[in-house]
Amino acid sequence: MIAVPAVSFMSPCPGFAPNWKRRHCIAALLSLAVVGAAAAQAPGAATRRVLIVGDSLSAEYGIARGSGWVALLERRLAERKIAAGVINASISGDTTSGGRARLAALLAQHRPTHVVIELGGNDALRGLPLKQTEANLVAMTRAAREAGAKVLLVGMQVPPNYGAAYARDFAALFAQVAKAEQTALVPFLLAGVADDPADPLRWFQPDRIHPVAAAHPRILDNVWPVMQRWLSPSGA
Repeated sequence: MIAVPAVSFMSPCPGFAPNWKRRHCIAALLSLAVVGAAAAQAPGAATRRVLIVGDSLSAEYGIARGSGWVALLERRLAERKIAAGVINASISGDTTSGGRARLAALLAQHRPTHVVIELGGNDALRGLPLKQTEANLVAMTRAAREAGAKVLLVGMQVPPNYGAAYARDFAALFAQVAKAEQTALVPFLLAGVADDPADPLRWFQPDRIHPVAAAHPRILDNVWPVMQRWLSPSGA
């Protein structure tokens, strides 16, 4: 589990947190740039498009650009000559409500074949009702599937700031949604990082929430088995 102060939140984008419309506009522009760069490198090759809808854990908060797990995923796909484009539409500080609100536009814009939903941590750190988080994840999953995309839910765990029962039920809801909606699942994005028995704090920035760059290869390894199964030429 992640060691955080009782009142900590995943930090929003500096200067933009109060203005969601502006943040979403910036995220859209960034994702367009990613798609344009991928197309320039491999014109016509990437018929599969992976849309990442996440929060600061996927948006490279506090680390150098290009060192986060999503960038490492792009690199690994290129090294293994797996033709797939990656669109990172993650926004630091986002919740499942925010992701749900912007997903329709992202699906229409990018027409992804695969969608990774990495959201929920900020819901828990703010003590939002679990039923609300669950409903948002279900709605996002169904919207992506109706758009023709396969879905991966990425699970998260949080400290018992709001009680052990809340933390336990929060961790379990990702598997519950994945089972009910028949999606792929990564049970815990920060496995091997936040639960490192040797010294979990060495993997985190001073806020004890956001992983350092050295942790992101481990994070990618947690997601990679699904990505490989999805995207490799012999994958189902």
